[in-house]
Amino acid sequence: MAARSRRPLVPNPQARPTITVAEAGELLGLGRSASYEAAKRGEIPTIPCGRRLLVPTAKVLALLGLA
Repeated sequence: MAARSRRPLVPNPQARPTITVAEAGELLGLGRSASYEAAKRGEIPTIPCGRRLLVPTAKVLALLGLA
């Protein structure tokens, strides 16, 4: 069986207003560590929520030119 490349699904901002940093990175083609580094530098917009960092789905879609 041939391996298929797994393309992440783009979430609907109305149904899921925020995603994790790792999910945002996956949409942007980054690994987990690179995603958190980009978030730390401010290249991925985040919202701190307690100990978690959440990423507004709409802003990721805008970064991708899909909004």
